[in-house]
Amino acid sequence: MKNNLYIKILSTLILILFSFAVSAEENKNINEHQYNFYTGNFDFSDDKQKAILYGLQHQNENLERDTFLGTASPITGAFITENSAAYLYTGVEWNYEMSDKLKFTPSFAPGIYHEGDGKDLGHALEFRTEVQLSYSISESTNFGMSYNHLSNASLGIKNPGANSYMFNLLKNF
Repeated sequence: MKNNLYIKILSTLILILFSFAVSAEENKNINEHQYNFYTGNFDFSDDKQKAILYGLQHQNENLERDTFLGTASPITGAFITENSAAYLYTGVEWNYEMSDKLKFTPSFAPGIYHEGDGKDLGHALEFRTEVQLSYSISESTNFGMSYNHLSNASLGIKNPGANSYMFNLLKNF
């Protein structure tokens, strides 16, 4: 029952964001914001705890900065699993253009984790490291795949971590 509510909320959020896209294109204000809609398998390496996850991430491309590590920009996002575990994060990503169509994006983001009926990761503060490879299908749309690891860096009594993979739809509005 809870899972259906979460899916309805996420679906509604996605529809709202796509409606913003229409108004952004009408205003010719495209490519200012990037939204990453993703789904995948949370903690796929633990047969007892793996679960489907759904997430959303925002990046404001007006805040991109060229650094010695590449083009960096802030990110904010959240995901929820089918077991009601949730993670809310904010951090930074670096974008590397491998070709005109292919982009490599590592990121780091600390965040707050809520166990719900899912895996106990040992602490509320968890750190997310991720790598993503995406392919551009148009000026404003990319498809990608990503892998991330959540860890509390041994802040808690235990630190089992969680490994996840996701399929990504990145859309600029």
